Amino acid sequence: MCGICGAVWNDAAKAIDRATLNTMTDLLQHRGPDDRGTFLLSGVEGIALGHRRLAVLDLTPSGHQPMSNEDETLKIVFNGEIYNFDAIRRELLAHGRRFRSESDTEVLIHLYEEERENMLHRLNGMFSVAIWDARKQTLFLARDRIGKKPLFYRQESGRLIFASELKSILAVNGVPRDIDPSALDDYLTYQYVPHPKTIFRGIAKLPPGYYAVWKDGQLTVRQYWNPDWNEEDNRLSSEDWAEELRTLVIDAVKIRMRSDVPIGAFLSGGIDSSITAGVMQQQSTRQIRTFSIGFPQKEYDETEYARLASAKFGTQHQEFIVTPDIDTILPKLVYHYDEPFADSSAVPTWYLCEMTRREVTVALSGDGGDELFAGYDRYRAVRLGMFAEKTPKFLRKLLAGPIRNLIPASTRQRSPMRRLKRFLEALDMEPLEQYLQWIAIFNRERRRKLYTPEFAEQLTGYDSLGFLRGAEEYSLQRDRVTRTALIDMLTYLPCDLMTKVDIASMAHSLECRAPLLDYRIAEWSAKLPISCKIDGNRGKKILRETFRDLLPPDIERRRKMGFGVPIDHWFRETHRETVCSVLLDSRTIQRGLFQRKFVEQLLNDHFANRFDHAYRIWSLLILEIWMRRWVDER
Repeated sequence: MCGICGAVWNDAAKAIDRATLNTMTDLLQHRGPDDRGTFLLSGVEGIALGHRRLAVLDLTPSGHQPMSNEDETLKIVFNGEIYNFDAIRRELLAHGRRFRSESDTEVLIHLYEEERENMLHRLNGMFSVAIWDARKQTLFLARDRIGKKPLFYRQESGRLIFASELKSILAVNGVPRDIDPSALDDYLTYQYVPHPKTIFRGIAKLPPGYYAVWKDGQLTVRQYWNPDWNEEDNRLSSEDWAEELRTLVIDAVKIRMRSDVPIGAFLSGGIDSSITAGVMQQQSTRQIRTFSIGFPQKEYDETEYARLASAKFGTQHQEFIVTPDIDTILPKLVYHYDEPFADSSAVPTWYLCEMTRREVTVALSGDGGDELFAGYDRYRAVRLGMFAEKTPKFLRKLLAGPIRNLIPASTRQRSPMRRLKRFLEALDMEPLEQYLQWIAIFNRERRRKLYTPEFAEQLTGYDSLGFLRGAEEYSLQRDRVTRTALIDMLTYLPCDLMTKVDIASMAHSLECRAPLLDYRIAEWSAKLPISCKIDGNRGKKILRETFRDLLPPDIERRRKMGFGVPIDHWFRETHRETVCSVLLDSRTIQRGLFQRKFVEQLLNDHFANRFDHAYRIWSLLILEIWMRRWVDER
């Protein structure tokens, strides 16, 4: 795992000098502490490439990057792992290609020589890659199918800049930091900035499953991964489905266990991480190491379940109990995430990666099971919404308005009453807007009240629902629950979960691998009928049934807990003054984004325990601290 950066230009005034390239590269040191390399070809037309290496395979100097082919006409910088590189390497050797290393990077450069962008269909892995072709004067950029590895870029007249992290691009002199109002609106809706946007105008994310080619000052961006998400396969019996799933998961885990450095697994005690760790132990000839994190508050602590799973598998288990220090960790999160990112589970993920890296360099995770196998509780709400549609419109209006208002308010985020009110308030909306109403941090009405007239005017005609609508277009022929899960796989999964894990892990030079997000499993699971995924009110039916032999009964039966921290308690008790001093500070208000009275109302309602606004307060707090770090402090 590594960090990459660089630029290409055909205007001498836009050339990147050595000092700038060094700064861009070294800002990514946490992604690659083991080696450093740069390549600079200056002139009217030029190329700059930077690389920081985290050595996981082929620890010898032969894995150094930027790497060249034999005649030096191709240069590559690569971030990630290609799990099927051995098989591809054997093919290339049979075609007469020569290798100087045992690395997957050299496989990529020779495969590109033979197949150009078509090589992407051959790769099973997580990656972002840049290849400079001196003969054709082109720069090729690509990102893996699921979006596990990030790639940012800025296209200007006469120049293209790219990097694994936004901060590396911002290191280039003259790159502006103008906030994109629509991206800010998206952030307060989704808790992240969706691709292809970033928080800054003029800087973009290459979407998952896309590649880009820069030539003669022009950038062409194309999608290479786009399965038929409308296809549903009803041919097989449940036994056949289970057999196929077991084969796929075992192989996905097995190919991710190759490492020349110490390797382990995250073990939360949930279904997904338990299956991953259990299969991993079955495939290993030695006792594997597993890691979990716990908190003093019992409702946020899963360590007892992790211990159950570890005892069943016989792993060497280690758990870390931490008391998060919000004043210390917030500036770290804001620095490393580069953009505003309000998923509070980044806090436990950060601590888990920090602790795990003390013991191993690579960790397998159970990420992906909820999106691929309909594990989230909200999919039950989607099913109920489908039934509610059969009721007369006047009744839905009655339920969404007067009847909902009669239900007592609850101050607990996950209370049944609060969930019922949230469900009812969206009953009269069209399905996709209904779903956004359920998952949004600030829904449309709260954002209207939050924004100043001046900021709201900049959003005239913009609809943040467009991000979900674009993803929905791929699966309009599927049932609504399947369609919603596929939307999550194409939006929430790469933009939130993969971003969260990539940044938290790479900040500590830890490589995370997610077997359940093998693209073969993603494509296979998308074809499953919804009856294979949801049983009554429970998701992950086929996962639970296929791997029941690995799941202790208490884990198989338990409700999904989530990976969180007690931010509601922090804001009412220990960090109340911190929140007020930041959100009501004149410096914050003078930005002209938010109405002070509405922010005060949010805070007062939360402090008085009238309503749980913890996630909204967290998102505003993250945003303001981010503003001070990345906009005010140039």
